[in-house]
Amino acid sequence: MDTLQGGQDMSALPATAAARAAPAANVLEPPWVRRLLIGVALGFLTLFLFVPLVAVFAEAFKRGWEAYLAAITDPEALSAIRLTLVAAAISVPLNLVFGVAAAWSIAKFDFHGKSVLLTLIDLPFSISPVIAGLIYVLLFGAQGWFGPWLQAHDVKILFALPGIVLATIFITFPFVARELIPLMQSQGNEEEEAALVLGASGWRTFWRVTLPNIKWGLLYGVILCNARAMGEFGAVSVVSGHIRGETNTMPLQVEILYNEYNFAAAFALASLLALLALVTLAVKSIIEWRLHDTDPVEADARNMEYRA
Repeated sequence: MDTLQGGQDMSALPATAAARAAPAANVLEPPWVRRLLIGVALGFLTLFLFVPLVAVFAEAFKRGWEAYLAAITDPEALSAIRLTLVAAAISVPLNLVFGVAAAWSIAKFDFHGKSVLLTLIDLPFSISPVIAGLIYVLLFGAQGWFGPWLQAHDVKILFALPGIVLATIFITFPFVARELIPLMQSQGNEEEEAALVLGASGWRTFWRVTLPNIKWGLLYGVILCNARAMGEFGAVSVVSGHIRGETNTMPLQVEILYNEYNFAAAFALASLLALLALVTLAVKSIIEWRLHDTDPVEADARNMEYRA
C-alpha cells in the first residue's frame, strides 16, 4: 500500500491530491543537492538580476532627488513616457480582442488551417523585432508598396504614432492568445454546450460562462503583453525615426541620453522602466497565486503546456 512520508495512506486521499503528493515523495534529493541547487539559482539571480537592478537605481539617484526629478520631468522625457503609455494603451486592448478571438477559434473549433494559424501566432517569437520594423518600412516607407499612395493622401504611418503602434502590436500579439489557448483547451466545451442547450445565446454564453472561466488567464496575458509593449525597442526603433520629443519612447530616450553621456538622466528614465517591470512582476505573481489557489491541477497543466 502506498503511503506518504508521514505514514498517511495515499488511497484515502482524493485522486488529485494523491497525484500531487506521489511525485513529492519520490523525488526528494539529499540535503546537500538541494542546498547546492538553491545556492546556484540564488547566485545566478543575484549576479544577473538583482545586482543590475540595484545598479540602475543607484545610478539614477546618484546625484540626489533633485537631479532625478529634473531628469524625469524634462519635456523630452515626459513626451517619451506619454508616447510609451499611449502606444501600450492602444496595442494592448487590440491584442486582447485578437487573443480572445484566436484562442476561442483554436480551442473550440476544428477547421482546416488551424496549424497554420498557430504557426502565424508564434511568428513574432521566432523573428527579430528589427526585422519586424523593416517589414513596416517595406510596406509604408516612401519607396514601399503603399508609400506613394500614403504620400499622395498625406497619411503618415512611419515616423509617427501609427507606425509605433503597428510595430508594438506585431511584437506583442502572441502573448494573450498563447496564454488562453492551453487554458481554454483544458476546460473543454461542455459548459458552453450546456448553456447553448439551455437556450443561451452565443454572446450570453461567452459573457456568463467562457469569460469567467478565463478571466485570470486573460489578465495574466494582458499583463505580459503590456510589459512587452512598454519595453519594446528593436521594432519601434526602426519605425520611429528617433524624432526627439515626438516619436521617442522610453527605451529609445534612454538610448539617446546614454549615447550623449547624460548618464544620470538615462538611468533615471531606465529606473522608471525597471519600476514598471517590478510592478508587473508583482501583479503577475498575484495572478499566478490566484490561479493556483483556484485550481492547482489546472494551473499546473496550463503552465506546463504554455512553457512547452
